[in-house]
Amino acid sequence: MDRERGTYSVQAVVKAFDLLELLAADGSNPTVPFLASRLELSRNKVFRLLATLEDKGLVERDENTGMYRLGLGAFEMSQHILKSASLIRLAHPIMEELARKHDEAIYITVLNNDEVLFLDMVDSFQQIKAVALVGKRFPFFTNAAGKAIKAMSSADVIEKMGKRRSSKTGIEDIKKLELELNDIRMRGVAVDNGGLGEGICAVAVAIKDYAGKVVGALTMLAPSFRMLQERLEQEIIPSMLEGAEELSMKFGYAKIHA
Repeated sequence: MDRERGTYSVQAVVKAFDLLELLAADGSNPTVPFLASRLELSRNKVFRLLATLEDKGLVERDENTGMYRLGLGAFEMSQHILKSASLIRLAHPIMEELARKHDEAIYITVLNNDEVLFLDMVDSFQQIKAVALVGKRFPFFTNAAGKAIKAMSSADVIEKMGKRRSSKTGIEDIKKLELELNDIRMRGVAVDNGGLGEGICAVAVAIKDYAGKVVGALTMLAPSFRMLQERLEQEIIPSMLEGAEELSMKFGYAKIHA
């Protein structure tokens, strides 16, 4: 398997990662000649790699010494990776508990730019189930996860959007959406049928951190025929809200009860 992966490696990309690893080494602020020697590349190729990474903000050059170091873009990227890893690590046990309790697929979802990213999943043992969506992205207002995150993030999300109502957002009726977000904000849960595909029901609850900021959403996906209203109201929604509160507490969120 390793040999097969190596067959498809793009050497320029491999060398770029090797270069970033050298820059990440403690106390390392190398020059082009040093990097060329370590990477076994010509100085011209190293310079071109550095210029490309510099354009992306991953590398910075000290104008006085000519030495290179990791740029702010690299640190921002690492923070996103660490945040995602932390979210998955903390969420997974609760996801497993919910998936086993209800025998339905549970996801952790996050906002990524203007889309919802399905980050991790614990699947059900059901014979009939929705297609796995790990790694998939969807416009945030087309599904329960995005609506839950947006509704719980801000009370004036529609106003903040202004005139940005392109087809990319998936918005058809702005007034209807506003009412739906208000309802989600009051109930703490979003439910939709068909937003992620015909016959698919999604239930999503937002996760908050110590500052009250929404960091993602627990999301259950199941065929609509198994998500009857009585089951939703009496079983699924209370359980999902409980799981969301437990996970939020892991992030330091302290809910103030009336």
